[in-house]
Amino acid sequence: MVSNLLNHQIDDILESVLEDASGDVYMVNPSRDAIEEFIAVATALEGSLPSVHMLADERTLKAVMDDFIVASNAADLISEGALALHTLEEAPENSLLVTEDRVIAVVHAGDRVGGLVTDDDSFVEDTYETYADRWEDAPAYNLRTPPITDVRETLSDEISPEAEDDFTAILNSLETARGDGDGLDEVTISLLVAAKNEALLYDISKWGEDVGIASKATFSRTKTKLEDMGLIDTEKVPIDVGRPRLRLKIGDDRLREADNGQLATVAQSILN
Repeated sequence: MVSNLLNHQIDDILESVLEDASGDVYMVNPSRDAIEEFIAVATALEGSLPSVHMLADERTLKAVMDDFIVASNAADLISEGALALHTLEEAPENSLLVTEDRVIAVVHAGDRVGGLVTDDDSFVEDTYETYADRWEDAPAYNLRTPPITDVRETLSDEISPEAEDDFTAILNSLETARGDGDGLDEVTISLLVAAKNEALLYDISKWGEDVGIASKATFSRTKTKLEDMGLIDTEKVPIDVGRPRLRLKIGDDRLREADNGQLATVAQSILN
């Protein structure tokens, strides 16, 4: 063993691998925390990234990707060619990081994390070939969340730059966006942003469906829930042909008075 990464946090180990690796990297059987940390580290790193082939338990991937913040950044990495996701049917005992030059076994001991490293040529070559073969045989994981870059660009173009600024500010104020009590989900955030900017329900729901956030029906159901709870309000806007459209507006004074950094917190307190 050489250059063991002891007494490090998982993000330190991942950053070391991403900065040093030049070819493909196999990330095998990562924990939920490791997946989240990898996406955070890879998103923050400047410059080119190696192509990371993540072989992970399907249930673990699904649990992590239920968070829109994590999933949309992962989708960005996938669109850039820096990440691909396949699922493991039989996981090894350890979590591994495998590059062309070294193998790192990630070991958790309570609150401590160690990266046990070997660069033995024969062992590294055999391990690399083993997981390259397993990668080819493993089913791909279908991440349905759109890349955050696409979300922001289309929101700016189709609703307004101000709406995109508000959307980004709310996401930045949240640790998670799951809609499970720990965070607002992406549909609720989109509707709050639309209401703050007095956009039409038709426009925000069409944007959301087109970009891949959720269906128009999901936007409509969530709008009704938020309206029933008094967070947003609507007013009818006549059009030349057909039924009037609904303009979204903030319905609660506490939300109206909150800045973007507080909007999520205030909305969560009302919803809970």
